[in-house]
Amino acid sequence: MQKRTHLVGEAFLVAPETQVTLMGWVERQRDLGSLVFFRLRDRWGSLQVRVNESENPGAHAIARKLRAEFVVSVTGVIKLRPEDERKDEPGGDRELVPEGIEILGESKTPPFYITDETPSDDVLRMQYRYLDLRRPPMVRIMEIRHRAFFELRRYLDSLGFWEIETPILTKSTPEGARDYLVPSRIQPGKFYALPQSPQLLKQTLMIAGTDRYFQLSRCFRDEDLRADRQPEFTQLDLEMSFVTRDELFEVGEGSMAHIFKETLGVEVKRPFPVYTYDEVMSRFGADKPDIRYGCEIHDFSDAFAKTEFRIFAKVLDAGGAVKGIFVPEVKPSRKEEDELDAFVRKRGGGGVALLRVQDGEPTGALAKFVDAERLESMREIAGETGDGTFMLMAGEPISLLPVLGQLRVHISEAFSVPKAEGFHFCWVVDFPLYEPDEETGEPVPMHHAFTSPLEEDIPLLESDPLKVRADSYDLVLNGVELGSGSLRVFEPELQRRILRNLGMTDDEITARFGFLLRAYEYGGPPHRGFALGLDRIIALMVGTSSIRDVIAFPKTTRAQCPLTGAPSDVSGDQLAELGLKTSDDD
Repeated sequence: MQKRTHLVGEAFLVAPETQVTLMGWVERQRDLGSLVFFRLRDRWGSLQVRVNESENPGAHAIARKLRAEFVVSVTGVIKLRPEDERKDEPGGDRELVPEGIEILGESKTPPFYITDETPSDDVLRMQYRYLDLRRPPMVRIMEIRHRAFFELRRYLDSLGFWEIETPILTKSTPEGARDYLVPSRIQPGKFYALPQSPQLLKQTLMIAGTDRYFQLSRCFRDEDLRADRQPEFTQLDLEMSFVTRDELFEVGEGSMAHIFKETLGVEVKRPFPVYTYDEVMSRFGADKPDIRYGCEIHDFSDAFAKTEFRIFAKVLDAGGAVKGIFVPEVKPSRKEEDELDAFVRKRGGGGVALLRVQDGEPTGALAKFVDAERLESMREIAGETGDGTFMLMAGEPISLLPVLGQLRVHISEAFSVPKAEGFHFCWVVDFPLYEPDEETGEPVPMHHAFTSPLEEDIPLLESDPLKVRADSYDLVLNGVELGSGSLRVFEPELQRRILRNLGMTDDEITARFGFLLRAYEYGGPPHRGFALGLDRIIALMVGTSSIRDVIAFPKTTRAQCPLTGAPSDVSGDQLAELGLKTSDDD
């Protein structure tokens, strides 16, 4: 095998008549008898190779044997193609005329074409991921992922952060999902846990005086999967001592602006807007608002005071509310109206009433209950003056908001509501410290148990814990939560109070978190940080809805790896060494 002199992409730039040796995969081959054409592809591009039998019978004979995905070495001269044959693409003005071709590796017929078009079978793509990763769109995604991670490290290094790795084999602690457990052979009956996040260890690093830490950390959660979840994922883990929330926001915004600029050439608008949790729930019905479009939620209760529409009147008399959304320039058909009503009912709502506005006049079934004065009041509340549709719901305010939030997202897609182009970040702050458990109603952490309450709400910890707000924040991009952070609890007794509210005894607290509480007894600084899902960020950067597309070797929604066959059985001897047996062994 000869030495490779150029990458295929580099051959686009060399002067004509330059001799090169290129190596890569055969993208496709056309055999026209005395002429054979094939495209040679590597990570950096693809180039046409032209083989003429009369010029080089030996190379021609080999070229006729080539099939898609054969690995070859081609030595020859770069030639300009005739003007009428040139393509408007990188390297489209030239071709390689070989002096010699060497087959380095043969290939079976691939189960799908290695093209820009994405194969429809995701499991097949994962099973043959080494082929899928050859496709140009996947090459671009992996390049963007690498570049974003590299620039992230470079930016944080410039601010004085240290990258420090934390253990993968660690202690099981409550983080909001099930742990992946790893049995210990040395200490039978005891288990490590794979980290859901490095939360406690990064806090320990702040106690150690590290001051500014980050890590592109691998995290593991045994939970039900979907498009934006994987059992293992990568997050930016970051912690800082002695900083205000605004100072932390400056680092978070700066890091995002830097990687978007250096990776995509996109300027991100700063500063990011900041909303409270209560504000986004009342305006958007979600704690991860998409601020690229309007259609915000409004309270129309005052507009329907003394209404003759019985459903609304009954709810308002009982102390409920009428809330809804105005969608400009959209007038659903009868069929679409039925579909919207079914959508709302499926999500726990009592149905949706639509009022269309056409040429400034109300139309539809609700129109007879809306005179000019009431319509003007509704317009004023919504801040809208044009035609469109009011989508209204009545009920308890706290139950209306999440359904309206889902409706807002649904109509933006179903009716192609115009959205601002680009990437629009925002912060959501002051989340509740606790939320009620769906089954028991008992307090559970909304984020995690190491989040500090707002100072003014600390007196409510024992008397009314569900009213306690946290000094916490989420970063949201185009309606997708990227991650969260908070001021950490750095006082041992306050930490114990928060954990007792979760039903833990002092002995349990010591057993699970004693190492952290002991560390605080030796001087723990005020510190705050955040963790952002890097797979989600890359997915948004490249415009895919699934983080599987941006992970080199992802798993299915059943947490299986079609490529390797994991998880798989292990031998009885391996289990015996660990002092374990399966239920089938009983």
